[in-house]
Amino acid sequence: MATSVRLDPATEARLDRLASKTGRTKAFYLRELIEQGLDDLEDAYLGAAALEAHRRSGKPTIPMDQLVSEIGLDG
Repeated sequence: MATSVRLDPATEARLDRLASKTGRTKAFYLRELIEQGLDDLEDAYLGAAALEAHRRSGKPTIPMDQLVSEIGLDG
């Protein structure tokens, strides 16, 4: 799937230098950034959405020390 991305000139220059010095394409590095960063974005945004849904549900939370004790991680 082809996608267009607008980069500010300084970022594009950095990407150009990296590609030039390593012999790889800019597209290679953009794919790497997206693939590596997507996990972090999913964790952040989907985690925040799940937390908000839990808060709206009115269900009680469990304190971390209680959870750790209940599942036997407290040593």
